[in-house]
Amino acid sequence: MTISPPRVQSSSEGTRVTIEPVDTRRREQVRAFVDFPYRRYAGHPLWVPPLRMDVALQLNREKYPYYRHSDADFFLARRERTVVGRIAVLENRRYNHTHAVRTAQFYLFECEDDFATAEALFGQAAAWARGRGLDTLVGPKGFAPLDGYGFLVDGYEFRPAMTMMNYNPPSYPAFVERLGFTKVVDFVSCYLGGDQFHLPERVHRIAERAAERSGLRVVRFHSKKELRAWADRIGQAYNQAFVNNWEYYPLSEDEIRFVTDSLLSVADPRLIKIIARGDEAVGFLFAFRDVSAALRRCGGRLFPLGIVHLLLDMRRTEWVAINGAGILPEFQGRGGNALLYSELEKTIREAGFRHADLTQVAESAVQMRRDLETVGGVAYKNHRVYARSL
Repeated sequence: MTISPPRVQSSSEGTRVTIEPVDTRRREQVRAFVDFPYRRYAGHPLWVPPLRMDVALQLNREKYPYYRHSDADFFLARRERTVVGRIAVLENRRYNHTHAVRTAQFYLFECEDDFATAEALFGQAAAWARGRGLDTLVGPKGFAPLDGYGFLVDGYEFRPAMTMMNYNPPSYPAFVERLGFTKVVDFVSCYLGGDQFHLPERVHRIAERAAERSGLRVVRFHSKKELRAWADRIGQAYNQAFVNNWEYYPLSEDEIRFVTDSLLSVADPRLIKIIARGDEAVGFLFAFRDVSAALRRCGGRLFPLGIVHLLLDMRRTEWVAINGAGILPEFQGRGGNALLYSELEKTIREAGFRHADLTQVAESAVQMRRDLETVGGVAYKNHRVYARSL
C-alpha cells in the first residue's frame, strides 16, 4: 500500500482543503470514505445507493481479488474535520499489460459542488500516478466488469439501472473538462419498451437456421445449482467475447469466481441464457430484475429491513436490466447475433417486463449498437470516460 502525505489546497470558499490518504486497515477511515455519497445525495430522487458492504469490500486488500494482480489507493478531501470529497486511484497491471499502456484509473470520485475540492483530489490522483511511472489518468473506470463506466453526461432525468451505472451531477464532467480531461469513449444505454419490442419473424428464422448450421443451442436455467455448473465456462466466454473492447482485460480465475459468485447472489437463473456449442459457452445474455427502488429504500443497508425490500421488489419490479450480452467473434457473422437477440426478446416478454434497460454499450461496439437500433432500442443515457496525459 502506498500512502502519500496529505496535500493542502485552498478552496473557493477560502477554507483549506486537505487531502488525506485512507488507511484501509482503519475502520473509521473506511467508513468515512464509504459514507460520503450518502450525505452528498441525501434526499436526491434519482441516486441509487450501493450497498455499503459492497463498497467497503473494494477497499479490502485481503478479500477483493483485484489486489492479487494490481493495486489502488483511496483519498479523502476534508475541510477542517468535515469530509467534502473522495477519490480512488487504480493501477490495473493486467489491463496495462494487455493494451501495452501505462495508465492509472480513477473511480469512486465524489465531491461537494466546489471546483477547488475536485482540483485538489485530482491533483493527488495525478501525483500518485506519476509516482508509479504512469503517464495517463483515465476514468471513471472501476475494479470489475460490472462496475459502471464514465460520468453521466446525458439522461440526468432517468434513474440508473441499480448500481450498474454511475449517477452524478452535471458539475463532475464540467470539473474534469476544466482540468484538461478529454473524451475517450462514450457508453450509451438504450431503452426497450416491453409492449413495443417485437423482433421481425425473419430474425427468429435466421436464429433457428444459425443454430442448425453452426451447432448452436440455447442453455436455459431453472436453478442456481444448474447455473453454477456453467460458471467457469461463462467466465472463459467473457474473456474471449470482449477481447477487442476498449475496456477489456482478461479476468483472473479468482476474479471469474468472484464475479460469478456475485451474479449468483442476485440473479434469477431464468433470466440468464447461454449460447453453447457442444459443452462450450460461446455467448451469453445476463439479465437482472431491476431493484433500484428497493435499493433506495434500503439506504445502503441489508439489515434489518433492506433484505425485505429487495425480496419484495424482485417479485414486483417491471424493469429488467441487461448488463452483459456477448457472442464470440467467430460466431457474430454466422447468425449468433440473431440467436442472442431472439433470446433477448424472449427474456423480456416471457417474464412480463414492461421496461428494459440495456446498460452501457460502448460506442466502439459498432455492430451491437446497430443491432440495438434495429430491434428498437432508443438511446436515453450516456456515460463518458475521460483521460488526461500526465
